[in-house]
Amino acid sequence: MTDIIQHLKEEENDFYSDDDLFKISSWGADLSFRELIARYDDNELVKPELQRKYVWDRTEASRFIDSLLLGLPVPSIFLAKASDERMLIIDGYQRIMTVYDFVRGIYSGDGKVFKLSRSEKINSRWRGKAFAELGDAEQRRIRNTTIHAIIFVQDQPSDTDTSLYQVFERINTSGRTLMPQEIRNCVYQGVLNDLLIELNKTDDWRSLFGGNEDARMRDMEFILRFYALDPSETGAIDKERISLKKHLNQFMKRNSTAPNGQLEEFRARFLGAMRLIHETWGKSAFHNVSPTDPNRLVRKFSPTIFDSISIAAAVALHQGLGLAPGDAESNRRRLLHDPDYRTAISKETMTKDSITRRTSLAIEYLFGAGHEE
Repeated sequence: MTDIIQHLKEEENDFYSDDDLFKISSWGADLSFRELIARYDDNELVKPELQRKYVWDRTEASRFIDSLLLGLPVPSIFLAKASDERMLIIDGYQRIMTVYDFVRGIYSGDGKVFKLSRSEKINSRWRGKAFAELGDAEQRRIRNTTIHAIIFVQDQPSDTDTSLYQVFERINTSGRTLMPQEIRNCVYQGVLNDLLIELNKTDDWRSLFGGNEDARMRDMEFILRFYALDPSETGAIDKERISLKKHLNQFMKRNSTAPNGQLEEFRARFLGAMRLIHETWGKSAFHNVSPTDPNRLVRKFSPTIFDSISIAAAVALHQGLGLAPGDAESNRRRLLHDPDYRTAISKETMTKDSITRRTSLAIEYLFGAGHEE
């Protein structure tokens, strides 16, 4: 995982700022849990898919309900108003779902009847009780309790970027720091995100990436990278060094409502490239050679080897190119030993020159053709 970790460190340091980035409005609203539950049931209040599983244990959840019954204040939640008028839950999912589960009677943590903990931390008046076992006044108290919501909306939408990514990245307070693709999964919901989730489960890709689906969505980010670093995308950028984080954000937003025809092209391009690569080079297709022993492969996924070889395969399929003469694995080893290629996959990897160079060399060594711009 060393190469993946290094890639993630580079992205963590990949800060970008635009003049329009924070042109957003925010306001406060006191929403009752009755209204939040109704909005959630009507799909107007959305937990971004795969954003965060319910993680509170029964005692934590019970203490929150206990606080509501006692009339204690609770922390604010953060919501983002999407273009379709729905609200994205940026921060506060555990609190909202705790009340939602308690009212409906099923605890998300284990799927069993939600009764308050019998812990001494819970007031004895409702210790061990389900919502249906509370008095009418207590039930109304829970439903009618208001929680302060801070709501964000972007004032000046752009075709290429959104400030909501930055809002989510900086304001989300739910325990661990979210990885970039986890935030994209929350902010850029749409057909492309659904496609990434689908493709991430496919057999050829799972074998090439290695292991089970990554809980932090790093594998999904690499699929996104396959599309976003295609020459047709990077060629239009007017800066020599690409901010990977910004570029991936822009690509996801731009294609979140892509038409079916484009989605089918995306799907076929990735599946075709992964099938060709898996059948030709097998599980080690994206592994580098050892820096100390050039005859030995390092059994670790390399992001830059992945993007160059996978994009090269997609270009070859599109142009009708066959494999280069000779043994396919020997050609791949020759590519890995090429000094220019080694520089392009390890130094200043997000410059346009490095991206173009490593892809061109992959096409040359593996498919016997120069890269056509």
